[in-house]
Amino acid sequence: MIHPTALIHPKSRLDSTVTVGPYAVIDAGVVLGPGCVVGPHVHITGQTTMGANNRFHAGCVIGDAPQDLKYNAAPTRLRIGDDNTFREHVTVHCSNKLGEDTVLGSHNLLMAHSHVGHNSVVGNHVVLANGALLAGHVEVADRVFFSGNTMAHQFCRIGTLALMQCGAAATKDVPPFCIVRNGMNHLCGLNIVGLRRAGVPAEQRLQLKKLYHVLFRRGLNLSQALQAAEHEFTDGPARQMLDFIAGSKRGICVDAGRASGVEDSE
Repeated sequence: MIHPTALIHPKSRLDSTVTVGPYAVIDAGVVLGPGCVVGPHVHITGQTTMGANNRFHAGCVIGDAPQDLKYNAAPTRLRIGDDNTFREHVTVHCSNKLGEDTVLGSHNLLMAHSHVGHNSVVGNHVVLANGALLAGHVEVADRVFFSGNTMAHQFCRIGTLALMQCGAAATKDVPPFCIVRNGMNHLCGLNIVGLRRAGVPAEQRLQLKKLYHVLFRRGLNLSQALQAAEHEFTDGPARQMLDFIAGSKRGICVDAGRASGVEDSE
């Protein structure tokens, strides 16, 4: 199942069920699990290990050196789970230092020309639509949806079930369950459709709506809003959102319709 034009280093490790297409290049240090399919002109390099049933479409570059001037050619790592799809010309880089890995979970879809930067950690069931870009050190929780041509700045955190609309950019943390609208750092409500599809009960969705109002629509700065919400929202997704915001180091995206216009105090 290996095309005769493919170049496969003898020190790489490929399961016997792996399929490799024409002109693909697989370097030493690469480990491919059962059922992986490597399409034409794909280059998999570095210390890249992956599980089962990952599919790489034409022109992907996976595990190459990070785009970081501090990188010193150390044998840093990229770890990939199972059942991921990498469409045409996706790029995923290894980490920039030995103490950290770039990590991609399972059941993710990375569409054409999307990019995952060094030291990023991406969860499960994440979608990066065409042209979505994650800079280095970005943390992405499960079930996040990046629409086309979206961007996440380095060291940002994107909470679970967040959704970034087409052309949106985040240089601050995106709270769980929220939508980032087209533009920079502006929320525009909750990802209700995603919450329903994930099976979040109506009562918990209502609690999230109430919390969103307290945090982003009441005209309080972030510290005041967190204090106001602390004792009212103690469990479930609402508590998850509060804990995420309280742990932010970069600051939090704010609602686009915020009446007060007050910036976060942090």
